[in-house]
Amino acid sequence: MKIGIVKEIKKHEYRVGLTPADAKSYIAHGHTVFAETSAGVQAGFEDQAYVNVGVTLLPNAAALFAEADMVVKVKEPQPQECALMREGQIIYTYLHLAAEENLTRLLLEKKVKAVAYETIEEHKTLPCLVPMSEIAGRLSVQEGAKYLEKHYGGGGVLLGGVPGVRRGKVAIIGGGIVGTNAAKIAVGIGADVTILDVNARRLAYLDDIFGSSISTLYSTEANIERVLSECDVLIGAVLIPGARAPRLVRREHLKIMRPGSVIVDVAVDQGGCIETIRPTTHDDPVYTVDGILHYGVANMPGAVALTSTLALTGTTLIYGLKIADLGLEQAAIQSRAVATGVNIYAGHVTCKAVAEAHGLPFTPIKELV
Repeated sequence: MKIGIVKEIKKHEYRVGLTPADAKSYIAHGHTVFAETSAGVQAGFEDQAYVNVGVTLLPNAAALFAEADMVVKVKEPQPQECALMREGQIIYTYLHLAAEENLTRLLLEKKVKAVAYETIEEHKTLPCLVPMSEIAGRLSVQEGAKYLEKHYGGGGVLLGGVPGVRRGKVAIIGGGIVGTNAAKIAVGIGADVTILDVNARRLAYLDDIFGSSISTLYSTEANIERVLSECDVLIGAVLIPGARAPRLVRREHLKIMRPGSVIVDVAVDQGGCIETIRPTTHDDPVYTVDGILHYGVANMPGAVALTSTLALTGTTLIYGLKIADLGLEQAAIQSRAVATGVNIYAGHVTCKAVAEAHGLPFTPIKELV
């Protein structure tokens, strides 16, 4: 199979879909790998490193899409990339289609085979989502702490406090991978941390690993309102695999928050769990609604591109190799994990959550391969 590594064009996205070491693995399996010039430079991988392992460089995205059977990316395809796709081409990347109706319809029109990292499921986990969730969770507290500073418009609160002054309060809605990693950083800098979740077993687990360092609350309307009235930083960390995030914090809730508080919604790429959140970029990351700062960067891990690329490709490589070695159809038959990753196949929506989000017909992949 011909594998293509394209340079990411989403604003301030510095990650790359394959490292030179990953490309070497594809080549060792008998595949041909092409890379767009400078595809990996921002993540710390020079063109020569790809050439040294046998990758052929191509001058631009048009040449790359024209050559590749499977294009390996990081972020969802942008409109100009969709224009370059051809029928039957495999697109292997993060898609987040439940929150992207226009992109969903574009991919359907192009009749491509789109495999989403975030819906690949194995052993009841989402292995390709976990590393980015870990990074985004850890970054969420760093960013929240930064925008609490007064010159950014925040409330001027130091999350760790100092002797004689209260610690800042961090509330985390969702106790999964994002929430747990956010808690690790928040506890580490000395904040007063509360995690809310609907899963009692998960709350018990968090209580076990963090002990008295955090408080846990069952996620009810009353408890959400309680933490909103007290917190300095609110982290939205709710995930429903493949589906749009539920709106748990509504605009009317903002009036009970402290002016200058910060909301960081890590679920923004799935529509967000905060009603007032909208996607932002690294160069313009925050905006204010009713006196509350909102941070909605949809590609947070892109800010730490080297760490993120290594963490991401360490998990996506195994499934990409399976697709390349067997072909997508046979890979989906043999591997439930690959099958769960297929969101769009030749003009059909094959992910139920995406179909439901946009009122489109759903066709199980097993009926098409």
